[in-house]
Amino acid sequence: MAVIYMTEDGYKKLAEQIVRMETIDRKAISAQIAEARDKGDLSENAEYDAAKDAQGMLEMKIAQMKDSLANARVIDESKLSADTVQILCKIEVKNQANGQIMKYMLVSENEANVREGKLAVNTPIGKGLLGKKVGDIVEIAVPAGVLKLEIINISL
Repeated sequence: MAVIYMTEDGYKKLAEQIVRMETIDRKAISAQIAEARDKGDLSENAEYDAAKDAQGMLEMKIAQMKDSLANARVIDESKLSADTVQILCKIEVKNQANGQIMKYMLVSENEANVREGKLAVNTPIGKGLLGKKVGDIVEIAVPAGVLKLEIINISL
């Protein structure tokens, strides 16, 4: 697996999520399996099958998250600069087609959340903005066509 860059906050949240899944979620699924097992014949017990499936999905998710944590590199925010667009920068862009101003923060794939304005660096828009400076107009191919964005501001 490739190196995953994360903020310190993102790293902590992922570690906390793993602990919660291993302690709380595992116990809840084990209880569901035990309850379904107590109901008798397992060959025709849909509740048992569903609980076993949920257990398998949880274990797979825990393994994936642990793998991500093992390959994570925490970004030293003190070494970042607002001269060009880079991960953890807050960017203000103006859509050249409609004049709409949008604000994003470029983050790792694991921390992306569009509702919070956190855009992954590996998305088409994220890739298109990386390395650019204030005043640059960037053309980015997106599924809806070509997006022309002017970089208005970069901050940390």
